[in-house]
Amino acid sequence: MLTVIIFLPFAGAIAALALWREPKMCRRMSLCVALADLLLVTSLFFAALRPCPAGSWLLLEDHSWIESLNVRYSLGLDGISLLLVLLTALLGVLSILVSWKQIDEKVGLFHFFLLSMQAGVMGVFLATDLFLFYLFWELQIIPMFFIIGIWGHAERIFATVKFVMFSIAGSLLMLVALVSLYILHGQATGHYTFSLFMLTGFPMSKTAELLIFSAFLLAFAIKIPVFPVHTWLPDAHTEAPTAGSVILAGLLLKTGAYAVLRFAFPLFPNAAFASVPFLIAVGLIGLFYASWIAFAQRDMKRLVAYSSIAHMGLIVIGLAVWNRITVSGAVLQMINHGITTSALFILVGMLDERTRTRDLSEMGGIWTRMPIFSAFFLLFAMSSIGLPGLNNFIGEILILAGAFATHPGAAVIAFGGMVVTLVYILRLVQETLYGVPRREFAEMCDLSGREAAILVPLALAVLAIGFYPGPVLDLLQGPIHSIVGVGVGRMAALP
Repeated sequence: MLTVIIFLPFAGAIAALALWREPKMCRRMSLCVALADLLLVTSLFFAALRPCPAGSWLLLEDHSWIESLNVRYSLGLDGISLLLVLLTALLGVLSILVSWKQIDEKVGLFHFFLLSMQAGVMGVFLATDLFLFYLFWELQIIPMFFIIGIWGHAERIFATVKFVMFSIAGSLLMLVALVSLYILHGQATGHYTFSLFMLTGFPMSKTAELLIFSAFLLAFAIKIPVFPVHTWLPDAHTEAPTAGSVILAGLLLKTGAYAVLRFAFPLFPNAAFASVPFLIAVGLIGLFYASWIAFAQRDMKRLVAYSSIAHMGLIVIGLAVWNRITVSGAVLQMINHGITTSALFILVGMLDERTRTRDLSEMGGIWTRMPIFSAFFLLFAMSSIGLPGLNNFIGEILILAGAFATHPGAAVIAFGGMVVTLVYILRLVQETLYGVPRREFAEMCDLSGREAAILVPLALAVLAIGFYPGPVLDLLQGPIHSIVGVGVGRMAALP
């Protein structure tokens, strides 16, 4: 089942390339493949709606692959990866629908890269062999390079090169660290392996652990991204087509945070414990710095991009504090951020298609022209600021409450950063939806059926998690109990 979930989109990508002469058929085929993948993952989700016993995996696959290096084709699905894979499948479908009219050149090639990226992200969330994880990690870079570079906006080449340079730097560091860990474990035990399960708990010297952990952490920090290695993201978001921004914000950033949770902290507990003050500090700096920069933006897409960095800063704080409450909040916030920020990028893209501008000074009075669009815009904006009853509130309150027990100062400062978020999001709503409508907007049409079909699932997810987060948190309970207790249980001050 896990292999099918990963490689079904890749098979669709090959088919899309074969249908490059038939854009309509290519779109329909790609949508059918993405929907089939979503249906498979959704069936797993509903089958797993129960509290997971500590340490349990819902599905495991393990096969010999490269025997000479003891590399195995090893996949695993627990509650954490299930939620992220479900988010990947959903955003994959929505990205195809968003691009239905926006992408009208090289349609087959575009869907090839889009579905290939979906396969790569699925692999990152499911791989339990570090070599296999690294291959899927690298697979993400190539499709995004072409999506931004071919179908992006005016400064797409600059943004693409910047994205690739940052990504390659992090990947090379991770490769060196990965090989070092493989060699150290083999020399110490006589058994060379890339298995996450066998490498977890392996004792190393303090120096070796700190160096390898630092390399892993920097690679993951670039992808999250955290201050000061975040500068590639606003440019990539600004120049990417709407589907590219959705994949970037909703999925690629989550691979970095997921890797910290799944690999960096469990594999290197002593170095992770030593890094906690640093991670809390960069999380707080990113939260305030990105919020302050977002407040100064006039480009709506760039504003949402900086807000994305700020929200990821809060997730880093939740992971750094490392108790079951904050980690649950951080994982839930990863899902929430993927839903809300993707929706905001989609809405900005829809507005850009109608007005041919993303400049806030050119907006105003949209509510009187497009009331249904405006209602969705307001809902997702309120979700972004953590309004009680909506999804982001649950994740944020878990992070703040869990952090306050052991790091009260950091929790109070983080709350102040969320107040800054409130200010710039309300400014975005005020200048976009209200005020005097511009005369050239008089003929703008409201949402089409396709556009409503894109936004309704995201809105339902916002409301469902906001009002009834219990099933999602139940899925996280067992895996997080197991991960937090592996080697770093001493970091959890809460029962």
